[in-house]
Amino acid sequence: MELNILSKTDNELEVKLKGETHTLLNILKDLLIKDQRVEIAFYDMKYVSISDPILYIKTDGTNPIEVLKDAASQIISQCDEFTDVFSKAVNA
Repeated sequence: MELNILSKTDNELEVKLKGETHTLLNILKDLLIKDQRVEIAFYDMKYVSISDPILYIKTDGTNPIEVLKDAASQIISQCDEFTDVFSKAVNA
């Protein structure tokens, strides 16, 4: 994955996530829109098989990079939880 910041202000962030698909972007978007600091979160992928998605975040004034880091941390926590539950189920 390659992430390029296309634009950033105090409360807005637009990033291109090269090589990513709907899988990661849907998870990020869902977590971001549940965050009370986020006013708008969406992504655009013009052509699914050949376009890199662009993620847009607008916050209430909170640094959007910190908000995106928090969402990424939540994804990691959810994956860790799944790994634990799966391991217990397999070893039961």
